[in-house]
Amino acid sequence: MKPGIQLRQSQQLSLTPQLQQAIRLLQLSQIELQVELRELAEANPLIDLDGTEVDEEGPADAPTSSDADGAGGDAPSDTAEDSEYWDEHSPQVIEWAQSNRGFDDDDAPEPQDAAPEGLREHLQWQANLSGFSAREAAIATAIIDALDDDGYLREGLEPVLAALRVLEPSVTKEEADAVRSRIQHFEPVGVASLDLGDCLDAQIEQLEPSTEGRELARAIVASELDLLARRDITRLASRFGAREDEVVAAVTLVRALDPRPGSRFDPAQAEYIAPDAYAVKVGGRWRVSLSPDCQPRLAINQHYCSLIARAQRSDAAWLRGQLQEARWLMKSLEARADTLLKVAQAIVRTQSAFLDFGPEAMKPLVMRELAEELGMHESTISRVTTRKYLHTPRGTFEFKYFFSSSVATEDGGSASATAIQAMIRKLVDEEDPCKPLSDQTLTAELNRRGIQVARRTVAKYREQLRIPSSSERLRAR
Repeated sequence: MKPGIQLRQSQQLSLTPQLQQAIRLLQLSQIELQVELRELAEANPLIDLDGTEVDEEGPADAPTSSDADGAGGDAPSDTAEDSEYWDEHSPQVIEWAQSNRGFDDDDAPEPQDAAPEGLREHLQWQANLSGFSAREAAIATAIIDALDDDGYLREGLEPVLAALRVLEPSVTKEEADAVRSRIQHFEPVGVASLDLGDCLDAQIEQLEPSTEGRELARAIVASELDLLARRDITRLASRFGAREDEVVAAVTLVRALDPRPGSRFDPAQAEYIAPDAYAVKVGGRWRVSLSPDCQPRLAINQHYCSLIARAQRSDAAWLRGQLQEARWLMKSLEARADTLLKVAQAIVRTQSAFLDFGPEAMKPLVMRELAEELGMHESTISRVTTRKYLHTPRGTFEFKYFFSSSVATEDGGSASATAIQAMIRKLVDEEDPCKPLSDQTLTAELNRRGIQVARRTVAKYREQLRIPSSSERLRAR
């Protein structure tokens, strides 16, 4: 074979610090966002949190509100080009909508307190929407119950299998591991892992295959966590036959991951929540507005900006870097607000009957369907619906409250699990206390109303509503 030089073109996706920041900001709650911005402003003198000094190249003001069908009162913002950039480059396939801001501070309803959701509740909610069979759902619940506070399945699958086989002796380890693998890709990604390497690998796996350093990062977490912890770039390069710059890219990717994905749901941390969006009916149409806090009025500090031209070369370079970071932050915040508004609009548009008539009118809605409707990635929908709250005349609800699986109806349509639970609650509330309705009777009544649901499903929904069985209700009378 003759020696020669070959040219090869290839594309690689790089998880840049700017994209990492955008992804992180998207999943923060509103209160966490305020804390993050204060910390960033303390570290970067070019960031003006008051928003009193306007950067000539900064983003323009956004429209103030929009109908649920997406019709706004002002011209669209100039974030369309940014949207194309994120779609092209982000390994999470984040797509941004048009920008909007919400009520003035004086008009916004008061925030409300709410009990924080635990890790297990969050995962069980996703499991209920994942299309598991009844057998798989039982396995999923057992796995979720066995997780520790960091989200790990530290003791492996054997204790889970032992508990499951009491009722279902034929459950195999292969079945349980297949369900565990699906749970690993719930939000937060990496839960239900057996160890640190397994956790990090699950997070790397969900990145686009063309992400720079992805395959090398998977190899490193699979066998060389000790060298990774010591940041021994030279030995890692030798171990995998890679260039040092390739190892640096892989290590940087790994260090951006979360080694304790369940810890953000620490039950000891009480969380004060404030609505991210508001739904108000005006002139017979539902209108959606974002809270002003979802798009803080950041600006570039013009005093420090003016120093760039006069500063010494090293200082000027540092200031220019800080200026670029400030502008990226402003773009990321604009993009975050755009995505929040677009998802809130879609939720209100789909669930307008719930807003008008209550839980019994809730429609089936799963993340995959909304992601397809909005042209977003499902992981983006998952991030933007977690710990984000919509204030409505019926109360303040987490975005993900409006998602539920579907149950077939007699006429060939479907009803949401939330609507069915509301019906069960109403039937129990209206029952004769001396003759409480059994699960079989509740099932028959739902079937009479055209909803084809099994008795075990009714029992599961009743337990999720924390309604005692008919015999327990009779004894408690």
